[in-house]
This record gives sequence, structure tokens and C-alpha cells, in this order.
Amino acid sequence: MAGLAIIAFIAFADPYGLRASPGHPPGPIIDANQRLSYPAIARGGAFDAAVFGTSTARLLDPTALDAAFGANFANLAVNAATPDEQLRLASLFLARRPIRAVLFALDAPWCAANPAPRTEHAFPDWLYEPGTPWGVFRQANTRGLIAAVNAVRMRFGQGRPRIRQDGYAVFTPPEASYDLTRARAHIAAGSGDPNASADPPNAPFPALDRLEAALASLPPGTLKLIAFMPVHARAQGQPGTATGLREAACKAKAAAIGAARKALVVDFRRASPVTTADTNYWDALHYRLPIAARIVAGLKAAAITGADDSDGFYRVLAR
Repeated sequence: MAGLAIIAFIAFADPYGLRASPGHPPGPIIDANQRLSYPAIARGGAFDAAVFGTSTARLLDPTALDAAFGANFANLAVNAATPDEQLRLASLFLARRPIRAVLFALDAPWCAANPAPRTEHAFPDWLYEPGTPWGVFRQANTRGLIAAVNAVRMRFGQGRPRIRQDGYAVFTPPEASYDLTRARAHIAAGSGDPNASADPPNAPFPALDRLEAALASLPPGTLKLIAFMPVHARAQGQPGTATGLREAACKAKAAAIGAARKALVVDFRRASPVTTADTNYWDALHYRLPIAARIVAGLKAAAITGADDSDGFYRVLAR
């Protein structure tokens, strides 16, 4: 009897938003594990647009994107998410509502010939099924019970959600704590070997092929945005190196997809006054908060003009 009572309590609290739908938003986002919490946002809420990517896109504020593109964005970028994980989340989101806009924020794994389907982080496949079969039982564990208790507490005004209802959270340290010396050490540590081996330029791009299929499934009139994120220049493939040649081929492939699927493709992953300035970064991959606002502004300008940035921050590869 106690076990049934626990299952019933967790089902009532619905900490992972199994009952969420566009007309029934999920409750407070409790679990800090994005792979557990973001399916609830993908199922529920009055969103008609979303960002999919990794931590390099997490600082893109949905409210700024809303203002730029006249849509209602959720930020569903997941730390270290593989292309497969991003596409699973995108599939769940796109299947449940009319879509006005999508933004796929691309990083190096999208360019791999054999991208890993998963990372060391546990990925709950059952949460990404459209009907979450037997989901109420799968969430009946210690973690689910704790999440359920916290969900009920927050509904009574006790405690604060881990993540905003639209998926946004500032995960970087407070700007007031920025230390350039420490940042430069992190940039150097995360830059990698520019001469490291990479896939040949003519090797396949299976993740991009799947992205094209996802774009092709969207209704006409959907604003389709693809953006290579502005990691620090030292973390990019350098011209003439194996990594650089592979990245150039990847961008060419993305541009071809953009042209075929009427998507705007913008390249921020390039040497520019932004990506070469250590002061703009916490480490080799993660820019500071003001740069996120510049990315949104750049995407808006690129969508309006179709032109490259005059200061070299981005290039328009396709529109």
C-alpha cells in the first residue's frame, strides 16, 4: 500500500511534466538535470519556437529572441548534448504544436563523421517518447519522489525553481566575479591541439543529414535558423589544419542544406574581434553574458539584411 501511495503522490505532483501539453504548461522546473527537466518544457507551454544546442547556446535569452523574431521561444539547449539528443528533444517539441521558428545552434559534434549518440550523462529515453508509456512508474524512484516533494513545496510558495519556465538559466558565474587571468588559463586548457587528427573533409556528415530531414518536416513559412556558435578562436579549427579543413567542409554542407531548405545559416564560429578577445570568454567554449545579446542582435540583422556583419563577427552562409 505504501508503494502505491508513493506512486500516486508522484503522479499527482507530476515533477517531470508527463501531463504537460501546449494548453497545460508544466509545473516548476525542479530537476537541475536538463535531460530530465526539458522534456516537460518540450511538451507544455505556449511556445511556438525553440533553441536547440549545447551550453554554447544556453545564454541566448528567449525574451530577447521573442522580441527579435516575433515568436515565443523556449531555450532547450542542453549542456554537452549530442546531435542525437538535441534532435530527440527537437522531435518531441516540434510534434506537439504549430511552429513559427527554430534555431539550431551548432558545435563541433555536428561536423563529426561518427558522432557519439550519447555522453556519460544518463539519457532517459522513456521521457522522450510522445506518450511516455508507463512513465508514471518509471519516475517512481528516490529521485522522482524528491522532485515530487519539491514540486509540491514550490506550488505552496516554498523554494525557487532551478530553471525558468522557458528553459533559460544563466549558468556562468556572476559577471562581477570575472577574472581575466583565470579565464586565460581556462582558454588555454580548453583550446586543444590545432594539428590534431580529424575526419577527412569528404567524410560524411550524418548529423547534418538528420538536421536536414528535421528542417524538411517543418511547415512552410517556418523561420529556420542555423548558427555555428562563437567559441574562442583558439578552440576553432585553424586554416590549413585537418580540423580546419573539416570545419570548412561542415560549414559548406550546412550552407547547402540552408539553401535547399530555405534556412538562414549564420557562422559565428570564425576568427573575429569577438572570438579573438580573451575578455569575452570564461573558457574556450563559453562566452560572457553580453556576447549572448550580440548573437541575438546578429541573427536578427542577418535575417533582415542577409549581409555579413560589418565588423566581421559573423558571415551569412545561406538565406
